[in-house]
Amino acid sequence: MKDIINIEEIFGENAFTLGKMRERLPKDVFEEVVRVADFGGELSKKTADIVANEMKDWAIEKGATHYTHWFQPLTGTTAEKHDSFITHPDSEGRMIMEFSGKELIKGESDASSFPSGGLRATFEARGYTAWDITSPAFLKEDATGTILCIPTAFCSYKGEALDKKTPLLRSMQAINEQALRVVRLFGNKDAKKVIASVGAEQEYFLVDRDMYLRRTDLIYTGRTLIGCPAAKGQEMDDHYYGCIRERIGSFMKDVNVELWKIGVTAKTQHNEVAPAQHELAPIYETANVATDHNQLVMETMKKVAERHNLACLLHEKPFKGINGSGKHNNWSLNTDNGMNLLDPGDTPNENIQFLFVLACIMKAVDTHADLLRQSASDVGNDYRLGADEAPPAIISMFLGEQLDDVVKQLVETGEATHCIGNNHLETGVSSLPDLLIDPTDRNRTSPFAFTGNKFEFRMVGSADSIGDPNVILNTIVAESFCEACDRIEKADNFDEAVHDIIKEYVTKHERIVFNGNNYAPEWIEEAKRRGLPNLPTMLDAVDTLTTEKSIKLFEKFNIFTKAELESRKEILYETYSKTINIEANCLREMIKRQILPAEISYMDELAGAYNKGKAAGVEIKTAKALLEKVNGYCDGLSESIEKLEENIKEARSIKNNKEKAFAYRDKVKAAMEEVRYYSDELERITDKDFWPIPSYGDLLFEV
Repeated sequence: MKDIINIEEIFGENAFTLGKMRERLPKDVFEEVVRVADFGGELSKKTADIVANEMKDWAIEKGATHYTHWFQPLTGTTAEKHDSFITHPDSEGRMIMEFSGKELIKGESDASSFPSGGLRATFEARGYTAWDITSPAFLKEDATGTILCIPTAFCSYKGEALDKKTPLLRSMQAINEQALRVVRLFGNKDAKKVIASVGAEQEYFLVDRDMYLRRTDLIYTGRTLIGCPAAKGQEMDDHYYGCIRERIGSFMKDVNVELWKIGVTAKTQHNEVAPAQHELAPIYETANVATDHNQLVMETMKKVAERHNLACLLHEKPFKGINGSGKHNNWSLNTDNGMNLLDPGDTPNENIQFLFVLACIMKAVDTHADLLRQSASDVGNDYRLGADEAPPAIISMFLGEQLDDVVKQLVETGEATHCIGNNHLETGVSSLPDLLIDPTDRNRTSPFAFTGNKFEFRMVGSADSIGDPNVILNTIVAESFCEACDRIEKADNFDEAVHDIIKEYVTKHERIVFNGNNYAPEWIEEAKRRGLPNLPTMLDAVDTLTTEKSIKLFEKFNIFTKAELESRKEILYETYSKTINIEANCLREMIKRQILPAEISYMDELAGAYNKGKAAGVEIKTAKALLEKVNGYCDGLSESIEKLEENIKEARSIKNNKEKAFAYRDKVKAAMEEVRYYSDELERITDKDFWPIPSYGDLLFEV
């Protein structure tokens, strides 16, 4: 009999949600928790102790023995240190289990052992974790036991942000304050807050774990450093949305159950474009909760994959020659009384508040396109962005036919008197209904696309935290709202002021709108003509963090100090160099210890066949020609490895972090590509029995 999954029963059973708090806490305590979560402030000591005790009792009832402050340092992953609930035995030897409000609210971690970009020295070890009351605590169940995980922010002894969450919470506060000004000006007096909502679509690959363990490049770097294409790739388009294989379906089912238990709203699952590639998408949540949950999605997929003897690959480009993986960040703004600020309604040309919000977002994205590009920068994303599978490195906005027409009217005349309406799609089949189609198509090549009532930021890398892009989105839009509201609040005539701002912003920033094919080479020239920044790689974008414009933006809204921005810049340069260094060392090891020895054995086999034939009076020309070809490629491979080693040594010797990173990009990566060329050519002509590692065909099609 098949297991029956009742989602209603299991959803959130391992999360300490508001519903559980309502059930377990005294009414006045619960109301204080909600008030602090909604509007800020601090819990009283009494309330904190009661909440901590009930959280502890609930966790112990569920089998928990330990708790941890779960945080997201600047490694891009998560961190946790487990402490048991044990305090001390009583006089009769019975163990006392306690958890205080102080332990719930504040923890301590070693701040010097995480990336800090100079904010913390080795001897400055103290760092603090602070409970994020707006993100539900949850239980992790694995071989370690059951652990109560408390989502927290992480900062240094002096208060600098050392994580992804602290700036995100600051940015959410900023967008809330400025967006509230907007809705108040337009007559909404009931809304008490505006929430940045996010839905992150997660792409990933699954490969057989036994094969994965035979490839040190996948183990150490998450991507294949060598490997020629399989006979078949994605050209038949038969994997996308195709029937999900039994083994993969079993994995997906277990992932869903694990996520539902901890309150993650996993909704959509399907095969993606590339073979062995898949996607999971949740329902929208508050930005910080969505960020926490996306980290849990990635952790859970990796953990569950092992149970199914699979390996989950989250790298942006695990395989050369087929699509890589991204993480589409769907972002919108909603009031607590149900208004979506990005909902255009049936007649967007008449929806003045929507047009105002749209104009402000156009201004924000155009003004800070460089920062938005930087927020999606990642070492792995450099292998993906700009190809015919992901948006280019040039930021532009897609509005669609309907809104583009409205914007053009505003630019030309200052008024939008009409809009393109909905149409019906006639299927031509009498038994099928005519469909009401959307007033605009979608554009999958656009980096920042309007999709009905939200913007989809499509550039984010699959392995990255969504914290960074949402910090940028929240902050740049907050700035745009702030500047517009300052003008309106000083104006004598509200309607005229709003009209003037909308026309001014859409006219000045129309250049950011592009509804065409972002993959087309012509777009690069057109974008240059428009004056849009083109930052092709991660390293080209790093310095945008510390321009005068950026520092002014972030300090104005208390998102980052100049020191925090400088530290992040240093971390990015360090991370780049370390990542490429690991890849280069791994590649060198694979070639020297696996590929070249295998090829020597293969050449010995070919030489033996040739000599045996010659001794019998038969010259095997094929063996001779193949031997010469293999030998030539091996010579090229040996020479390219020597060149790679020289470039690694040179890059390592550079002291300046920025110069070092550029050396790794411009010299080491180039040398790695040359090594790969010879290795891949050898794989094409080497007997499969001699090739020492699983091929692309093995990895992509045997799952």
